[in-house]
Amino acid sequence: MGGTEPIAGRVTAKSETVVVFLIGMRVNRWRAVRHWLPTLLAMPRMLKELAGDEGSGLLALRRLGGGPREFGTVQYWESREKLLAYASAAGREHRPAWAAFNRRARGGGGAVGIWHETFDVPAGSVESVYNAMPEAGLGTAFGTEPVGRRGERAAERLAYGAAEAGEAARP
Repeated sequence: MGGTEPIAGRVTAKSETVVVFLIGMRVNRWRAVRHWLPTLLAMPRMLKELAGDEGSGLLALRRLGGGPREFGTVQYWESREKLLAYASAAGREHRPAWAAFNRRARGGGGAVGIWHETFDVPAGSVESVYNAMPEAGLGTAFGTEPVGRRGERAAERLAYGAAEAGEAARP
């Protein structure tokens, strides 16, 4: 997901309605490897499963850094329904990983923590700019176009998005 070569010039994402899902973990006690390692290893399995399923709703993702104790991703989803469907699907990687984490958490004394945040963002409520960057974030999820088409400044791009979505632009 996303290329490695910088795109020449300034571009913006052709964004639409999107669900932004941030998820991560924190190792609180390094010596409690048996509690945090399975949590760390569960995420790549889930991401591999999602990458192999075009209908899953996962559009793009980006790894988050947070120091030596924290690991996470920013994920861009087609809809909240697809995100929630994946989270609750009995035959997918997430449910068993979540159940296993809860079992370990009860006996792990807080050795590992997890977190997530979900943002359901309507069309017209985002803007972006990428300058001499490979595709990233929303640009990976929706593709990019030259900045001038949506406006040179952030306020112009937000107004363009609001107008495109049929909303009144905010000051």
